[in-house]
Amino acid sequence: MRWLRSLWMLSLLAILVACGGAEPAAEDAIVSPDSADAVEPSSAEPSVTESEPDVAPEPEPEPEPTALPPLLNPAHPDANATAPAEYRVGLDTTKGDIVLQVYRQWAPLGADRFYNLVRNGFFTDVRFFRVVDGFVAQFGMNGDPEVNAAWDAAEMADDPNIGETNSRGRITFAHAGPNTRTTQLFLSIGNNAFLDSQGFPPFGEIVEGLDALDSLYKGYGDGPPSGTGPDQGRIGAQGNGYLERKFPDLDYVRRARVLE
Repeated sequence: MRWLRSLWMLSLLAILVACGGAEPAAEDAIVSPDSADAVEPSSAEPSVTESEPDVAPEPEPEPEPTALPPLLNPAHPDANATAPAEYRVGLDTTKGDIVLQVYRQWAPLGADRFYNLVRNGFFTDVRFFRVVDGFVAQFGMNGDPEVNAAWDAAEMADDPNIGETNSRGRITFAHAGPNTRTTQLFLSIGNNAFLDSQGFPPFGEIVEGLDALDSLYKGYGDGPPSGTGPDQGRIGAQGNGYLERKFPDLDYVRRARVLE
């Protein structure tokens, strides 16, 4: 019986060999990278496709600065026009009209400055803050401190005196030394020829209204340090508010205009 069992085992073994035998499990197989059945490993590297870089938004254009009007900007073209060779200016004052005839040849820079100040309304409600009997009626400080500040540094070079004199009724720029004329002027009430050699060239004269000049209020007299009248420093800083409170009787220019 033992030989029968051995024969059966041999037969079974033959059958197994014929069917392919026992091979390693597929999960133990090592697949060559070159094999057609090889599976590409998934790459953990990022894609090399380039994305569009982040672009910063265009900055908003800065707003154009607001141009200051000529009254607040002495460098404005409309504050620097060349005056006609001759022109007339009417001063509407609280004591009546004064008409000035201006001759540019007498003092070109002064005539140009006066022309532009008048055209741009500088002399509206401007006080005669220094009226000294027999001497001068001085004016030309604006009632608005902001306007005064704008023109305070707008100094002109001196005009040479070509021989004209500061006689009664003539108009001249005031100054504080060489090349310091800005906006202040005086009308000569008396004959001030002694000023001719001190850098005060006149540029025009009253042709109508000497009576209005003579009647300007003189009660406050000269200002510091010579007198107790209006202080120019305070006029510059406080404008007409200071003058109206402290010196209410001052006469003034209501309006100035270039006459056709």
